[in-house]
Amino acid sequence: MSVVVMPLATVDPSRERANALTFALPEVLWDLVPAAVYVCDVDGTIVRFNRRAAQLWGREPKLLDPHERYCGAHKLYRLDGNLLPHPECPMADVLLTGEIVRDQEVVIERPDGSRIIALVNIEPLRDAHGAIIGAINCFQDISDRKRAEAALQESERQAQRFAGIVQSSDDAIVSIDLDRIITGWNGAAERLYGYLAEEVVGQPITVLIPADRLHEESTIIDRIRRGERVDHYETVRRRKDGSLVDVSLTVSPLKNAEGRIAGASKIARDIGERKRSEALIATLAREAEHRSKNILATVQATAHLTQADTVEAFKQALGGRIQALANAHALFAQSRWTGADLRTLVVQELSPYCQGDQGRARIEGSGILLEPGAAQTVGVCVHELATNAAKYGALSRPQGHVRITWSRTSVGWVVLSWSESGGPPVSRPARQGFGTNVMKKMVEGQLKGEMRFDWRPEGLTCEISFAM
Repeated sequence: MSVVVMPLATVDPSRERANALTFALPEVLWDLVPAAVYVCDVDGTIVRFNRRAAQLWGREPKLLDPHERYCGAHKLYRLDGNLLPHPECPMADVLLTGEIVRDQEVVIERPDGSRIIALVNIEPLRDAHGAIIGAINCFQDISDRKRAEAALQESERQAQRFAGIVQSSDDAIVSIDLDRIITGWNGAAERLYGYLAEEVVGQPITVLIPADRLHEESTIIDRIRRGERVDHYETVRRRKDGSLVDVSLTVSPLKNAEGRIAGASKIARDIGERKRSEALIATLAREAEHRSKNILATVQATAHLTQADTVEAFKQALGGRIQALANAHALFAQSRWTGADLRTLVVQELSPYCQGDQGRARIEGSGILLEPGAAQTVGVCVHELATNAAKYGALSRPQGHVRITWSRTSVGWVVLSWSESGGPPVSRPARQGFGTNVMKKMVEGQLKGEMRFDWRPEGLTCEISFAM
């Protein structure tokens, strides 16, 4: 509803309008109202303003000055930052259209360059006949409110971004209050612990803590109350299904709006895989140490058993035996140290004599997996037999052959037979050779088995028996 003003009797019509507008409100109210108020006549000339208006404008415009029209501000701007000329301001629109303006925002720039955001409310002033004779603008500085709203909006945006980060994090993030009640629970916490948020929010955090670890929570809360942070604390927590999980915890204090510590944020990372890897590495290290000692012990025993008439012969014999051990170890690596296939082991040692259609080594036997200790001994024995045959036996003649067979007995023993033919005549040696001595001691000492030789004229035969 527009304000109707009763004119005073004067001689000058323009002065009559000015006086009517000037005294439309009781004089005492002008400087008592907390808002800024000013009045323009129908031409937009400022005819009255109060002290608060001058304060917000940062200046005092000249009354009844035709150059001071529509507004006493130095400059006006729209909220988008574009200049708002005075003839296009809300006061000018009201005087032109007679339409009331409610809660419109404009930017006022003062002469010193500072700016405020003003909320304007403008109503036209009409005479007794309804004709517009001016308008009154009541405006207030809402800069602080706008800054607070902007800050609140930014805070809400940041909170939403943070909530999104928390929810999408791969780490389990749980918040609790100082009474140890769960107040927040993200998706990763659901995956790690197995509880849905609605199942645990409002429950004590101890639902996740094994009985033998409850004392840890008291220590953590005490530190949080002192404002301390707990970094990368490794512990164990219990899932919904009762299983335990190794976690690394980082716990930080949470403060309320007054800056007081109100709870804690717990970030948990599943370190079960890392723990299992560390345990596996430790096991492998112990196993590697054990195997290395075994290898060195076998090499040392082989060196002690090796004898020769000359240094060169000793080096050749020892080198061949160590190479036989190395061949066996190559097979262990292929089987991940479960053992070595007997057939592969024999073929590997006799490969120079197995080439072509007229192979001089005939190998017969099914696949048997020998454990590492047995495989090493058998490998050295086959090497010694092949070396002896190449020097003195069947493999020293072009027409000579060797035949190797093996089988498993009903009581679980393995019997390996070596027989030579086509070589020079054989007779029992006057004394046991170095190679024979090595084989017998290894078979009887390491395998707890038996080794028998038969020096037949047509060729040597050897039988090795040991338990699996």
